Amino acid sequence: MPNNSTKILFLMTLISGMLISVCANSWLGAWMGLEINLLSFLPMLAFNKNLMTTEAALKYFLIQAVASSTFLFMILLKTNFYEMFFFLKNFSWNSIMMIPLLLKIASAPFHWWLPSVLEGLSWFNCFLILSIQKVAPLILISYLISNNNFIQFMIVTSALIGAIGGLNQTSIRKILAFSSINHVGWMLTTMIMNSNLWSIYLAIYIINITAIITVTSALTMNYISQIFNALNYTKLVKYFLLLSLLSLGGLPPFIGFFPKWMTIQYMAMNWMVITALILIMTSLLTLFYYLRIIYTSLMLLSTEVSWSTQTMPNYHYSTISTSSLVIALLGISSCTLLVALN
Repeated sequence: MPNNSTKILFLMTLISGMLISVCANSWLGAWMGLEINLLSFLPMLAFNKNLMTTEAALKYFLIQAVASSTFLFMILLKTNFYEMFFFLKNFSWNSIMMIPLLLKIASAPFHWWLPSVLEGLSWFNCFLILSIQKVAPLILISYLISNNNFIQFMIVTSALIGAIGGLNQTSIRKILAFSSINHVGWMLTTMIMNSNLWSIYLAIYIINITAIITVTSALTMNYISQIFNALNYTKLVKYFLLLSLLSLGGLPPFIGFFPKWMTIQYMAMNWMVITALILIMTSLLTLFYYLRIIYTSLMLLSTEVSWSTQTMPNYHYSTISTSSLVIALLGISSCTLLVALN
């Protein structure tokens, strides 16, 4: 009970720090919200007493502390020049002030810490880093972002590194980390064109991540090799997991394709042809290593004895995980219906 109550306390302060950053009307208030969020998340990382978790928590603290101190230095420098704390749309400062925020969300080329940090954490902490911890920095970036060469470079680099980096990985956590880096490139692209589109993209990304992490956490899967011979007596759950990976990659029948579809449409309307081509090709690379996992798991290394009398294991999943799986697999039908009605 004390452990659970402590986690609930830190989770509430984590969410309150995120809300302070979102609702702040000054850069200093946004920085304070980010610090509250960080200081409440660090004890949650250190709950598991082992060497890998401690190392990952230390790496995360150092990276986030460097990003926060750099962000505060930029705020003070901006205040010294302009003598004001409120948000100012000055394009000369935007690219500089976005660098620590891009480091916080692990956008390439500031991505090096994310795969190694996720490798040592529990699945719940991985979910928080990949979803909740990105909300406040992304909202602050959306205040600053504009279409320039710096942002185009960040988009292309994130898309390429996120796609190429996951090709030779065997850890599920590292695959999700590089997939997150690739999706950051898509989210930065949506911020340039439409202020609301990136929030839809992030919400659908969180649904896909929830569907995948709940299954892998319940079955204690950490590496691809554990998927191959797992769930041979509960094929439906295995299909749900593998199809959720395809939804995360953006295959058309699933909900993960819907935000990419809208993004490609907006890029075509704004004549961003080269960026759209790079994003589509890197998305095909991410689909390649998801399809490689699925093909190997279902066709080559799936062992099942037809005369076995072993009963099917009874796996219990929460309502959130079940609803996330259903939305990830069947949500594109409802989205297409909404578009047709509008």
